[in-house]
Amino acid sequence: MRLLPLTLLFITAAAVHAQPFAGGDVQKGKALHDAKCTACHISLFGGDGSGIYTRADRKVKSASALASRISACNANTGAGWFPEDERHVGAYLNQTFYHFK
Repeated sequence: MRLLPLTLLFITAAAVHAQPFAGGDVQKGKALHDAKCTACHISLFGGDGSGIYTRADRKVKSASALASRISACNANTGAGWFPEDERHVGAYLNQTFYHFK
């Protein structure tokens, strides 16, 4: 009987690991990103701002690092996002630029 909760924990952890930003809505994430991130990224990298994600020396190298960066930017800019908003933005960025598994 004690193995059941442990088994469920491993299954849940595997599912979360297999699909970063599970439950995130890419379209909502794009809208949030465009409203709160693009202007700053353009000021830093020029163009459409996507250079922050595509540069050779990008800082984000994992889904967990992307989630941390999104949270930090949310806090530093006062975007006012809830955790589900951060998940939406993560889903958008992951699908569009990062492709973490």
